[in-house]
Amino acid sequence: MQTQNPFLDEMAKLTTAAMGLAQAAGEEAKAAFRSQADRMVAEFDLIRREDFDALKAEVAALRAEVDALKGERKPAVRAKAAASKSAGSA
Repeated sequence: MQTQNPFLDEMAKLTTAAMGLAQAAGEEAKAAFRSQADRMVAEFDLIRREDFDALKAEVAALRAEVDALKGERKPAVRAKAAASKSAGSA
């Protein structure tokens, strides 16, 4: 059963228009917020988590390599020190 009430028809049109405007305003607010957040990230010079994790892994590998190189160098340094002590005694 449908009524032909012009007041109710006009209210339905206004409500539909208001919902459309509210949805458009919400999308615009979301875009403005995202733009502001992107600008703040750029100002703080932040990096993405994936980049951080990759860099962290690379630094850990380099530290392990440096430790290995230090470990190889220590016996050579000890041998040189021992050689210079024995040469100085003789």
